[in-house]
Amino acid sequence: MQSPPPGSGWEDLEALMTEVMRETGASVGLLYLSPPGDRLLWLTLLCGASRQIAAPWARSALDSATPVTDAMRQRRLIWLENQEEVARRYPQLGLTLPYDFALAAAPFVSGNRAWGGLALLWPVGLSPHLGSYQRAAVTACCRRTALLLERAATRGDPLLPPREPWYLSASPEETDSTRAVAALGFAERLPLGCCALDLEGRLTFINSAGAGLVGSDAVSLAGRRPWEVLPWLDAPVCEESYRAAVLTRMPASFTAVRPPDEPLLFQLYPDDSGISVHISPAPLRTAATRAPASGESVGAMGLYHLTHLAAALAEAASVHDVIDVIADQIVPAFGPQGLVFMIAEEGHLRVIGHRGYSGEFIDRFDGTPLTSRTPTAHVLATGDPVFFGDAAEFRHAYPDALRYGSRNAWAFLPLTASGRSIGSLLLSYDQPHPFRPAERALLASLAGLIAQALDRARLYDAQHALAHTLQTGLLPPALPRIPGLDVAARYQSAGHGIEIGGDFYDLIHAPTAVTAAIGDVQGHNTAAAALMGQVRTAVHAHATAGALPGDLLARTNRLLADLDAGLFTSCLIAQLDLARRRARLASAGHPPPLLRHPDGHTEVLGLPPGLLLGIEPDADYRTTEIPLPPGAVLVLYTDGLVEVPGTDIDVSTDALARHLARIRTSDLDRIAESLLQHAGHSARSHDDIALLLIRLGP
Repeated sequence: MQSPPPGSGWEDLEALMTEVMRETGASVGLLYLSPPGDRLLWLTLLCGASRQIAAPWARSALDSATPVTDAMRQRRLIWLENQEEVARRYPQLGLTLPYDFALAAAPFVSGNRAWGGLALLWPVGLSPHLGSYQRAAVTACCRRTALLLERAATRGDPLLPPREPWYLSASPEETDSTRAVAALGFAERLPLGCCALDLEGRLTFINSAGAGLVGSDAVSLAGRRPWEVLPWLDAPVCEESYRAAVLTRMPASFTAVRPPDEPLLFQLYPDDSGISVHISPAPLRTAATRAPASGESVGAMGLYHLTHLAAALAEAASVHDVIDVIADQIVPAFGPQGLVFMIAEEGHLRVIGHRGYSGEFIDRFDGTPLTSRTPTAHVLATGDPVFFGDAAEFRHAYPDALRYGSRNAWAFLPLTASGRSIGSLLLSYDQPHPFRPAERALLASLAGLIAQALDRARLYDAQHALAHTLQTGLLPPALPRIPGLDVAARYQSAGHGIEIGGDFYDLIHAPTAVTAAIGDVQGHNTAAAALMGQVRTAVHAHATAGALPGDLLARTNRLLADLDAGLFTSCLIAQLDLARRRARLASAGHPPPLLRHPDGHTEVLGLPPGLLLGIEPDADYRTTEIPLPPGAVLVLYTDGLVEVPGTDIDVSTDALARHLARIRTSDLDRIAESLLQHAGHSARSHDDIALLLIRLGP
């Protein structure tokens, strides 16, 4: 894992993270950045844990539920003091990291912008509470980091996260060579086996006694993870003990049997610079945690990533989401350099996603007939995976198959869901890869998870496309161009599920007047959408006939009462008299409109609220007339723009009015976008939003 490059503010960012970890005593630090216009949060700097452990959290959607994204949305520090609280508030995090640690997450905020955030971890035994000194250190670090990021962006040289996180060493550099030589001699003279691992699990030292006990030599083991070199250590208990030691900074131990029958006890003693391991013979009666022989079990790190992947796939909705989750996690977790997703479609295999391949190569690969003699078609037809450990095996089986670059090992996995073969997954490796039985079983499980998620996602996409078509068909395709009137409209769905909203807006240009309407039918389903279409049609008809706003609502209300749909509707009507520069308004239980005057000051128009449509057939609706001077902006919106859980709607409406007054632009489209962004910053994405802005020209 590389370190940050010199210059351009990266040294300052590295120094800030190093300082906050030193001042707070944190054992693990993760610094995330969110590039402008990107909806992802990227892990940028990592300290105190391996990339493999952090891989599932290297990228997160900004709207996902993680401690850092929640801290960014809520603009505050989040503190989780133990494993129980982590699991309760963030089940996915608790499932994949089932260790007792404390966590603090805090955002980098300047002005209205959240640039990213910081996560710090402590072993619970060392930091059961976040003290005032630690809290102050975290807050100061985040404030200084935000200013650093803001200044870099202002200079036109923003600090953008790398594709892979950079690693910061937590250990001090060795400067006393005499001391190092003495320590080496001391370790070599001991009759006890000992070795040292860095925080990534790689062996940095093993003495002669230790090498003799494990049956290898220092040269073969140096720089390697022991369980990757010694097959008899490739078992869940070995990696699990290492991972627990890194994350909790507490001693751990396990027993493994070196073939044919020599049990060894491994005792791990971690700190912020690495892990010291004591290796000693163990009596057979203590070898209850014997490591299975190669192929008997899946490795712990594989199970760890498989568990996290299953949890992440459960939250992935669309095909695009599924592909992103798999591509972002398989590469760091399972080690392939390339992967290709294909689905069966009209007699061919169509590529729907790939990583580690050029577009030109994929174009040659795309559209492979299902009847072709290729490994991707073969696994789809038979339902059996195929593995090639080196290029010779691959060429022998498929001499005419396409090969990308110098790839030397391949896994072709069928994607089967509910007994149906829906596609294939190709994983490729630069180096020869043996594919032991345990790994083959793991990859088969992986393919099953992917196939189920992909099948659900394809159904979701089809339903979402249908819902979107119905939704857009019920809204006006374009607003009429009216001389002397500037308008802008937006519709924003809640951003979750495939439900159809009942929000609507319209602008009707009749011979006698211009009428603007906005409303919200109760519910999120096809019944609400159908009723919304009927309400909009009724409003349009009565407005064209020249009815005043109060009469228009009364007539529409009687129609809804006759339909007896069991759903209620809020609605606001604004009838504009362009010649007199006046507006007549009436409301049926709808949020009050806003009026921004030409000088910028903004008011909430307090209209008589009226009953929701569809409750009382004989309800009356009062019409209120107001002046509408040239340059004033009338803002009509649905409640999704102002509803915040736990906040009085009048308070959030006043906040929206203040935000409107602060906007320094006369462009209606930019004003509309700013209002939607304000709603997003306030975490109001639980409901649809319809927005209509109107301004009289000079």
